[in-house]
Amino acid sequence: MNNIKNKLDKIKEAGNYRELRDIDGILGNGDQLNMASNDYLGIGESRSLIEEFIADSSYDKSRMSAVSSRLLTGNHNEYLLLESLLERLYGRPALFFGSGYHANSGVIPALCDKNSLILADKLSHASMIDGIRLAEAKTIRYRHNDYVQLEKLVAENAGQFESVFIITESIFSMDGDEADLNRLVEIKSRYNNVYLYVDEAHSVGVRGRNGLGCCEESGLTDHIDIILGTCGKALASTGAYVICNDYVREYLINACRTMIFTTALPPVNVAWTRFIIEKLPEFEEKRMNLDEISATLHKYLRGKGKECESSSHIIPVIIGESDAAVDIAEKVREEGFFVLPVRPPTVPKGTARLRLSLSASHTAKDIERLISVLDRYI
Repeated sequence: MNNIKNKLDKIKEAGNYRELRDIDGILGNGDQLNMASNDYLGIGESRSLIEEFIADSSYDKSRMSAVSSRLLTGNHNEYLLLESLLERLYGRPALFFGSGYHANSGVIPALCDKNSLILADKLSHASMIDGIRLAEAKTIRYRHNDYVQLEKLVAENAGQFESVFIITESIFSMDGDEADLNRLVEIKSRYNNVYLYVDEAHSVGVRGRNGLGCCEESGLTDHIDIILGTCGKALASTGAYVICNDYVREYLINACRTMIFTTALPPVNVAWTRFIIEKLPEFEEKRMNLDEISATLHKYLRGKGKECESSSHIIPVIIGESDAAVDIAEKVREEGFFVLPVRPPTVPKGTARLRLSLSASHTAKDIERLISVLDRYI
């Protein structure tokens, strides 16, 4: 397999080499503040919440594995309780998956066949792109948040396909900017065969009155055909859910390979997810703090003349070349802030960056200290 070694050597030469880290060994002593986690509400390390969950007998903590797929013997009661809760919150049926990656890479090819057209935002997440690649549908990736181009593509193509799916994230994972959901709903509403698929991975928990994401925040939950929520980020759990209508849910149970052919998540994890989702309305203060510290960092970066399209808690500091991003990330870590460089192919060539991922557990003083460090290196 010399060709594999050659490919690996090229990755190293380009400055894009990655390796697994012992994160407990790095962060366990508390010397570095974690700025790279997706624990947006800061509840992942909350001992008080964990202890409350363990003490509450209304959640099943007896099963460490489902030991089967949901369609065989793995559909335990905790799944039913969680999906029932999600249906009450969203007003529409829910279907739970093992991860956001499982959901996107399975739901998209299940729904989109050779009679479909997919119009996907250019910066859609890798899991969505992989789902698109598995689908039989024709695909066009429109320029990021370019709704003039999208409108033209829909107008030109809607009459030629049985169904057209517009696919986007609500908050984008690398740039931290947002889709205009009102505009997208307006576009799709002109046609009977155009549907909107929104991945809320980075907004569930942190947006909306009840923490249900940007769809709730914009009052458009009922107008978006497929909503995907991820539990492994702000909810500090694992898994994902799809909000859809009843017959789409039935169809996915029968056609979505990433749900049918995989062991279900352990019921104890599903119980923890239900516990956290029930508490989401109580975390408004956390969401407010996250908004405030994010705004402080946005203002700083723009004042430095740095490109910053972010309107969220995901804040990229664009460096440019991969080697420079790696070097600056290391220097910032030495100053007590655990940040990581994001490099191609995750982002386009020439846009390597530090991806600052803020958490409600960060304080205003933490951000002031971070700014003083960044000031020396960017």
